[in-house]
Amino acid sequence: MDQSTLELVKDSLVPLASGLFRGTIPLTLASFPIGLVLALVVALMRLSSVRVLQGIARFYVSVIRGTPLLLQLFLIYYALPSFGLTIDPFPSAVIAFSLNVGGYASEVIRAAILSVPRGQTEAALTIGMSYPTTMRRIVLPQATRVAVPPLSNTLISLVKDTSLASAIQATELLRKAQELAAPTFEFFTLYGLAALYYWVVCLALSFGQTRVETRLNRYVAR
Repeated sequence: MDQSTLELVKDSLVPLASGLFRGTIPLTLASFPIGLVLALVVALMRLSSVRVLQGIARFYVSVIRGTPLLLQLFLIYYALPSFGLTIDPFPSAVIAFSLNVGGYASEVIRAAILSVPRGQTEAALTIGMSYPTTMRRIVLPQATRVAVPPLSNTLISLVKDTSLASAIQATELLRKAQELAAPTFEFFTLYGLAALYYWVVCLALSFGQTRVETRLNRYVAR
């Protein structure tokens, strides 16, 4: 690596970090919790005995899982203005990512809830617990332990998927790398540096996932 490339890398560290901390991470922190709440609602709808709710939930999951995330971004940012609804890039990305997380995570949560023995739910209802209380105190705490690993993978995927927000002009890590590479033509260097940033964040999340799993396993009866 020659001197000019080293200078470029040094000069690009702060702008790329700005894209990470002002774009990529805020997008992730905004989208993931909203997506989880939506996923829980959809999962409970799938498990409901009301056929209409089941149908709505199945349709939603089918559409989200059956269409590309990039297309979902384009529909929200580029297509909605045709109906008089214009949304800025950042909130458009948050909406798209939240809907996408909701579709995928709902199946994870549904499977985790189903992994809890049905007899525990029946026993709780028998002693007078309401269904919401049973879910909150009996089912969801146990389902959480099962759901943490796949949901953590969903979070890691979301961090990488935020790079697609550059396609709708949202400022995040990849878009910063594109802006820096355009006048210099140092695409390999700057995109490689951006990849390093993504990798470090995902490593940190993987480490956090391991710690959470270890802590949750302490409460498992053996």
